[in-house]
Amino acid sequence: MIRDTGNGKLQIPGKFELLGTDPSCKARRGRYHTAHGSFETPVFMPVGTQATVKAMSPKEMHELDCEILLGNTYHLNDRPGPDLVERMGGLHRFMGWDRAILTDSGGYQVFSLGSMNKITEDGVSFKSHSDGRTHFIGPRESMEIQRKLGSDIAMVFDECPPYPCDKDYACKAVRRTLDWAAICREAPRAEGQLFFGIAQGSVFPELREECAKALVGMDFDGYAIGGVSVGEPDELILRGVDDTVDHLPQEKPRYLMGVGEMAQMVESVARGVDMFDCVMPTRQARNGAVSTRRGRYPVKAALYKEDPRPLEEGCTCYACQNFTRAYVRHLLNVGEILGLRLITMHNLHCYLEFMRDMRTAIEKGRFDEFRKEFHSGYRVVLEEHALNVKENN
Repeated sequence: MIRDTGNGKLQIPGKFELLGTDPSCKARRGRYHTAHGSFETPVFMPVGTQATVKAMSPKEMHELDCEILLGNTYHLNDRPGPDLVERMGGLHRFMGWDRAILTDSGGYQVFSLGSMNKITEDGVSFKSHSDGRTHFIGPRESMEIQRKLGSDIAMVFDECPPYPCDKDYACKAVRRTLDWAAICREAPRAEGQLFFGIAQGSVFPELREECAKALVGMDFDGYAIGGVSVGEPDELILRGVDDTVDHLPQEKPRYLMGVGEMAQMVESVARGVDMFDCVMPTRQARNGAVSTRRGRYPVKAALYKEDPRPLEEGCTCYACQNFTRAYVRHLLNVGEILGLRLITMHNLHCYLEFMRDMRTAIEKGRFDEFRKEFHSGYRVVLEEHALNVKENN
């Protein structure tokens, strides 16, 4: 499928343009083409678990200049079901979103149910979190669900081992992941749909290398680093990136799944990662936590009761241009939904602007400077908050 962009250029789904690199590290600036438009990398994908980014409309996501969202196969299979979505014209039409969508395979959710699942060589039997019914998802079922959803990028079904696990368990998980990837690779796909493989291996470098190289041999459209941010210490997250990324091809995008701490994203971009997703900015917004370039803080705290400043000074988002911390705190304390909407708008703006600034830094060959400046200022807000609380007590 070749898409005409209207400006005389043809857009081929799956084409990754490497637009630049930074001389100080492995950071790269790129552009990836899908059947529903292109997105610039490095990119952060807001999570729309159940065909919506919580508290946000598609129009508002457009206004934030979001180019790609993530949908969740497990949840969409549970409700409303892929057959209904297909009858409604596919996920893009169903949720009113005309840009790119990536769907995960559902693997992380079914494995995270723990005692509620049963793993076999064919897939996983598990009980629905919503009504207790028993379901089965394997590689064929996962890819068929994603075909019906009609996402632009479909993730293959893999086994995400827990942390901690022993090497024997991790070996078996890698073997199943590769067997299932081979089945997924040959599955029917929606028009223009792209398939990404997922490298596993837990904390064992040789397993990550083995898995990554085998997946590259299957020639997927892109590759993900899976099995990190599943409960391990922060230093092991970056070690998992180091153990995987150099075994993935330069000419295809690299996606680090489920990682959303800004400090982790900066360091992962420095190691050559292109794509990220996480529920963090929206979930934390619902808990009253404001994301800033210098760290997070709880705006519901009493010390912000009469604070006339915006959520983040210097921010150009709608919330910061029009409202004060005192007002947002008031909304949260009286249970008005506008409060969590304003924080969600700000947090998403903060994340997407952060990625744009990283892209600019790479283009200008100053990513190392950007990286140092970020780390020198990060978490200052949290430290200031703790100091203010101590002084007020």
